Amino acid sequence: MNQEAPIIVGLDIGTTKIAAIAGRKNEYGKLEILGFGKAPSFGVQHGMVLNIDQTIKAIRQALENCYASNPNLEINEVYVGIAGHHIKSLQTRGDIVRNDTDAEISQKDIDQLINDQYKTVIPASDQIIDVIPQQYIVDALQNITYPIGMSGVKVGANFHIITGDKNAIRNINRSVEKSGLKIRDLVLQPLASAAAVMCDMDFEAGVAIVDIGGGTTDLAVFYEGILKHTAVIPYGGENITNDIKNGLGVLKTQAEQMKVQFGYALADEAKNNAYITIPGLRGQSPKEISVKNLAHIIQARMSEILDFVVFHLKQIGMDNKMLNGGIILTGGGSQLKHLIQLTEYSTGVSARIGYPNEHLASGHIDELTKPMYATCIGLILKGYNDYENDRRALEENYVKINTSYLAKEQAARRQAEQEEEWMEDEETATIEETVTATPQQVQDRKSRERNASLKTFLDRMKTKIIDMFTEEEDAKL
Repeated sequence: MNQEAPIIVGLDIGTTKIAAIAGRKNEYGKLEILGFGKAPSFGVQHGMVLNIDQTIKAIRQALENCYASNPNLEINEVYVGIAGHHIKSLQTRGDIVRNDTDAEISQKDIDQLINDQYKTVIPASDQIIDVIPQQYIVDALQNITYPIGMSGVKVGANFHIITGDKNAIRNINRSVEKSGLKIRDLVLQPLASAAAVMCDMDFEAGVAIVDIGGGTTDLAVFYEGILKHTAVIPYGGENITNDIKNGLGVLKTQAEQMKVQFGYALADEAKNNAYITIPGLRGQSPKEISVKNLAHIIQARMSEILDFVVFHLKQIGMDNKMLNGGIILTGGGSQLKHLIQLTEYSTGVSARIGYPNEHLASGHIDELTKPMYATCIGLILKGYNDYENDRRALEENYVKINTSYLAKEQAARRQAEQEEEWMEDEETATIEETVTATPQQVQDRKSRERNASLKTFLDRMKTKIIDMFTEEEDAKL
């Protein structure tokens, strides 16, 4: 294991569960899991914290379970996923005009361009969560992915800006901070999930990430390596559970258990003569539930969610011919039987399940490969991306400083050599002058040298006296 790499912790605050996972990259760039803990979530609905006290208890329970898996862990900072109905996105364009056009475009120029987007006018109740560059423009050149090192007068970019409700963000911050942790960054959940289940080829081919969580379904669309669109669909696994509870007249816990064990996303695949026996309440006779009826309820809600996905894809002009990588289903709701077939039928796009084992090292527990942990593992990868970018920037800054220091040192050495040569020439000229000069000329030269020495001595004394009084005044202050 690479002991120099930091330990990054992802905290997924979901509607049904809260999970904390600690990981560190090994020397092969794979993520080794050092700690894992989870707890039921009771204070979150539809991705939003509605009960801070219950959320704090759940976070602390997840942390305790994480510490129990590895007592040597010390968790202070976390990367937190964010989702919910309040999340919105917009497209903007920004430009800057550079003063020093002879210099290369640097990271400083890009940072200025991004920071300017945080001044974008949005509703007073919202705040900007993230600013994501899509493609850059340098003068007349467009569709540039990496402008650093190029030359140009005007640098611009198209941006995807993600915003959220201030109060919802404040509730997440309070819950985490009162649990004794510091938030390193808030990350949109579908972007975190995408990092965990996608590879470089997926980004280029064009894919849609559909993260089916407990309270919401999050969508992120990528094409040619660019984030094209994000959206939050206000339905998730909890809605399916409630539909089963209300439609079949059972308890919520029974509805959840039936969904997980016997649920089908495609009713045609369910057997007509299969039944589930539910114990009766308070001495009532047991109830028999048709698996076919259960599947019809699940399919109705899942079809509605997929209709939203199709709507958003059409809205941005991404039809089935452009999504060569298809749809990647992830999150806890993606484990429904025959969901892939329903997705392909509803959208006309190929689909597959996204498992978060793309970047995991061997030796982890099997549970972590489930799609429900994609967001949490993606948060760790996001943290490592930030760490590597910061380290690269420090290394580049060190090289610049070191290069500047060497240049100054060489200049000082050349100046010293020139002064030494000048002194040798002066001594030679003095000797020659002494040999050929008259007694009066020699005496005048010695007088000038004494006056120059006296002036140098007096200047040094003056400087020392000024410094002495300056130090006394500073000490008083």
